[in-house]
Amino acid sequence: MAVNGILGRKVGMTQLFDDKGDVHPVTVLQAGPCVVTQRKTVTKDGYDAAQIGLVEFVKESRLTKAMKGHLGKNNLPPVRFVREVDVVVAGEGEDGAKVGDKVLVDMFEGERFVDVIGTSKGRGFAGVVKRHKFAGGAASHGSMFQITGSIGSSAFPSRVFKGMRMSGHMGMDQVTVRNLRVLGMDKDENLLVVEGAVPGPKDGYIMISKAKKPPRERRGFSGAGTVDPLKASKRQVAKKSK
Repeated sequence: MAVNGILGRKVGMTQLFDDKGDVHPVTVLQAGPCVVTQRKTVTKDGYDAAQIGLVEFVKESRLTKAMKGHLGKNNLPPVRFVREVDVVVAGEGEDGAKVGDKVLVDMFEGERFVDVIGTSKGRGFAGVVKRHKFAGGAASHGSMFQITGSIGSSAFPSRVFKGMRMSGHMGMDQVTVRNLRVLGMDKDENLLVVEGAVPGPKDGYIMISKAKKPPRERRGFSGAGTVDPLKASKRQVAKKSK
């Protein structure tokens, strides 16, 4: 497919065992199906992108008139969650992403890492211990346990600096988790299994894209014949000291 990302939902977390018997925490993601709802071009919009929508059961009465008109122009199914994704440069014989094209989970076939964008869980109004991981004071002898304490505004500078870590609204932020390893894929059910945690609650909307900066595979995982870089550097330093 000619787009770089797909929309979906977070199904939940579980664990998998590898061949060595080690357990790995994994997250199951519902990746698609999606449809291209609009094509942005440099000549018309000033940039190149594709607007895609997650195809799921949505009552038409739940859509706004603007969204009904937007989707009705190209006779597209009703979608609720819409985002823009990058467009991969089309090769020879390819026209790129077109309105109405399907975006499925098979676009990640052969990919080893993905980036996931989600909205973190809302925690409401939280204090500094929960929000900023402050240690707090002693819990006895009249000490302030979970109180912020002094924030440093006395005769100078007589104000609170911007960005001061204090109590306030926690969560409901856009969070990006990069380089999650792909461990499995189910093309029939449009499921993607990645190693690690994904922001947001169960059934929360997410956006999955191909990793922009995938990590280099470290040596030492392909067998006994590989070289451990840490041990090799120590041996090199020992040789120089002699």
